[in-house]
Amino acid sequence: MKKSLIFLDHENIQNSIDLLAVIDLMYGKGNSITYAACLNHQGSEAMGLVDHIVNIQDDRIENHDLINLTNGLEELHRIYAFDSILIPATHTGRMLAPRLSMRLHVGLVADVTAIEHHNGNLEMVRPAFSGKIMAGIINRGRLPVMMSVRQNVFNYNSAETKETSRIVFLPTNIQPSTIQLLESKEKERSLDIRDSEILISGGGGVQDNFHCLDLLANELDAQVSASRRIVDSGLASRRIQVGQSGKTVSPRLYIALGIYGSLQHIEGLNNVENIISVNIDKDAPICSLSDIVVVGDAVEFIDQLVEKIRKNRNIETGGK
Repeated sequence: MKKSLIFLDHENIQNSIDLLAVIDLMYGKGNSITYAACLNHQGSEAMGLVDHIVNIQDDRIENHDLINLTNGLEELHRIYAFDSILIPATHTGRMLAPRLSMRLHVGLVADVTAIEHHNGNLEMVRPAFSGKIMAGIINRGRLPVMMSVRQNVFNYNSAETKETSRIVFLPTNIQPSTIQLLESKEKERSLDIRDSEILISGGGGVQDNFHCLDLLANELDAQVSASRRIVDSGLASRRIQVGQSGKTVSPRLYIALGIYGSLQHIEGLNNVENIISVNIDKDAPICSLSDIVVVGDAVEFIDQLVEKIRKNRNIETGGK
């Protein structure tokens, strides 16, 4: 029986729990004893989903103290000898995973998006060369297998309820922190396209009129996203890019305007409930995935849909 550890990032619990789906793909459902480690946190969200919740408890360790958090996880592995350690590719996870892999002297596969098996070998798949290719990586070195996993790619659903035990782990190798918090300021939370229920996404077909997407987004209380072609042209920030080299999104509605739909872009769509595509090319790959396909000019579609929405709103409000 394999032993697997996931790290519960308290700032993104759901993506942390979704790591259990990766473990099932790695070893098969029910073939691994699962541990969920959290820092000074009960980890109740994982109750019934994992075999053991490990609370690394030490008031000297702050959430931003990655050195001592690494110390605690290293000591935990020395005791339990995990076969695999999985960390979500959150802000904290991206800093924690390489530190821990260096400490354990094992390789790290970052930003994993798929798990495959070939000739009896476990293959971890991740984007490479800015998403132009997908690299399959096999661990031929020592255990544990370590990876960070891209957010919103995997979804864990299980009807099984486990009898979860709680373990309070008191690390012994904690050092006085060399980090000082000099000042803190409340920062306005920026909108993340991964949290949006409606996305208005533009591709090469609207490159000359990408600003028009804001009109439709405002009417639908949606967010604007973009394909890599738009980002590479300098019209949009990479933080709103959808795809292998961007973000993986799961909105209720995805309106694809002038998007061809290359494999790299489609890989960024996960469990999207409804897709509407507007394209002059009815044979574009994105159209085969869409619930509704509008063959025509995307900018004209925006103008007419915005006009229709505003007209209906005026009728509902009596022109007020």
